[in-house]
Amino acid sequence: MKQLPSRLRRLDGALADLPLEEPMLLSELDGFLSALLVSPVPVDRAEWMTVIWGAEGDVPPFDDPLDVQWFADAVEARRAEIARDLARGKLQPLFDVDDRTGDILWESWLDGVADAMALRPDDWDALTDHPDPDVADAMTTLSTLLAVADEESDLDSVQINALQDDAPADLIACVQRLYAIRPEAPATVAVAAKPGRNDPCHCGSGVKFKRCCG
Repeated sequence: MKQLPSRLRRLDGALADLPLEEPMLLSELDGFLSALLVSPVPVDRAEWMTVIWGAEGDVPPFDDPLDVQWFADAVEARRAEIARDLARGKLQPLFDVDDRTGDILWESWLDGVADAMALRPDDWDALTDHPDPDVADAMTTLSTLLAVADEESDLDSVQINALQDDAPADLIACVQRLYAIRPEAPATVAVAAKPGRNDPCHCGSGVKFKRCCG
């Protein structure tokens, strides 16, 4: 991965510090957010934030509510950057790179995509029969690369090596194709009412508003 801005390096460190057995890598988070932006059906922010930081019930991922808010804002900022890149047709994934060989380690980014797909598996599966052949082909490519990454592919080693060489570019192309058919945002957006002090916080922490961002 190229040298990251300080804000992304800080987010990378915060991910590693999450009280989870296997917290997301930054590249995995990037794939996760990218897939959410092209999901065939919208996923509520509180739901997908829980996947990232693993908060359960009233247990916050950080002791300080300011850290909770900073983390949520940092994730949302990266999500907004990805959305802008997709809108320009220039997705720029945060792939990890092997320092010894220079090889792009696309598998962890794809792990994040798989995490997002797992939130709405039936809706993603339905895209394989989409009337647009480009969309159906994108899903076929994603499925093939997921099988290769999970070492569950029926392809031989020569075919797998060829796929791995093209995987980074293929993943970008697949996500851009899916972006083109994403659900359109409503023409008008209702202004959300401010949550009550005992309501769940809007940042997705699972903590009451008064104990988090209130």
